[in-house]
Amino acid sequence: MYSPELWKDVVSDAPRTDSLPVVKADDSAADAQQAPHPERTATGSIRIPSATGAIRTLGANPATAPVMLHPGDAISLGRRTLYIILLGALTALGPFTIDLYLPAFPVLEEDFQTTAAAIQLTLTGTMIGFALGQLVVGPLSDKVGRRVPLIAVTALHVLASVGAAFAPDLGLLSVARVLMGVGAAAGGVVAMAIVRDLFGGRRLVVMLSRLALVSGVAPVIAPLIGSWLLTLMPWRGIFGVLAAYGVVMLLSTILFVPETLPVARRQGRGGATMLQRYRSVLSDRVFLGVLVIGGMTFSGLFSYLSASPFLFQVTHGLDAQQYGLLFAVNSLGVVFGVQTASRLAARFGPQWVMAYSTAVLLLAGVAIIVTDQLGLGLWGTVIPLFVFMTACGFTFPNVQVLALDRHGKAAGTAASIIGATNFGVAGLISPVVGWLSHDAGITATTMASVMVGCAAIGILSLWFVVRPRTVGMLAP
Repeated sequence: MYSPELWKDVVSDAPRTDSLPVVKADDSAADAQQAPHPERTATGSIRIPSATGAIRTLGANPATAPVMLHPGDAISLGRRTLYIILLGALTALGPFTIDLYLPAFPVLEEDFQTTAAAIQLTLTGTMIGFALGQLVVGPLSDKVGRRVPLIAVTALHVLASVGAAFAPDLGLLSVARVLMGVGAAAGGVVAMAIVRDLFGGRRLVVMLSRLALVSGVAPVIAPLIGSWLLTLMPWRGIFGVLAAYGVVMLLSTILFVPETLPVARRQGRGGATMLQRYRSVLSDRVFLGVLVIGGMTFSGLFSYLSASPFLFQVTHGLDAQQYGLLFAVNSLGVVFGVQTASRLAARFGPQWVMAYSTAVLLLAGVAIIVTDQLGLGLWGTVIPLFVFMTACGFTFPNVQVLALDRHGKAAGTAASIIGATNFGVAGLISPVVGWLSHDAGITATTMASVMVGCAAIGILSLWFVVRPRTVGMLAP
């Protein structure tokens, strides 16, 4: 059903006539009963809503007028680019909050006179806070709109970052890290919901691939930036940088991010309750299947991230800058995977792209174990690790597309479940590497053992829960 309020709130920046006030054309009563009400813009063009919700904007040549199936179709390229930059930066806030201080793990261990496992628990606490925050923010954004939760929770992130910078002991630092995770939760989940508000079909694939690129690359380049920051400041300064990042995102949201969920489309009074929205999303077999795949892929990635400071800096003797450079190289694999996956998914279907990428995850993890057992050293680990990271890049955007394309009316809820599962499960699984390595120290074999287990579970979920042959192709 056509909603003038939707066009007012969502596509007020659209090109030509979409940003101008409209006046109803003079139609007879009989015509009004037989056809949708056309609307004439100030320039003389006519917009006609269809029964399917598509909008046709008639210009000088009605025969060639475009049909806009989704509100975002009317947004100009420049404005669409601005949204992607801002939403991408908001999405990156979570991974940067989690990973920017990874190179400081050995320093924290020495400063607080504690163990590597205890330091890893601060990472786990951050990820659990991030997961719980998304479970609240996502459904809340479906009910009250996207902007209010985004602004409130980002402000919490700024305050918690300041608290972490001045934490006198590991206990208070852990509390601050949990609150930072909660505060960073809004960026990723609301960004995905905003994209789903505006787009659908294959354009949704392209837009989500841009966000997946950020969410996949940010955890990889964050330690590189953290390593550089450690050459300029003590570890506490990293949390000051995160506080400043949060301030920039808070101001950008207030000034530039629009409300994309009009009141008429919100799940408020008379609509579905939070429990009903959760039940609707979680009763979808395909959604549950890709949820497991996404959670396992993130768990494999974060098992590597939590183990890598000790594996490469302690076991292999890399300094903080060399360690950061290693992350930069791995980020190229993620970039390649994400960008290639978006094109392949639009042509062949995201389920079939994941059929190959999950298999590569498993093979790459096995290769790390084999090369480590053969004593091939640093390069024997780094090369198959690069393949593993590339396969992660192929997997991430397809998980988001399959999940969100099926639940446009509860995009915030669906996105929150994806994010909470990814980071919550990864937060619980990544310390397993430290537990397995408690006596002998972290090795490539113990790290890759967790990665192989996660990949195997993802493969089983794809073929026995999602069942690719039962999933249709994406709409144009």
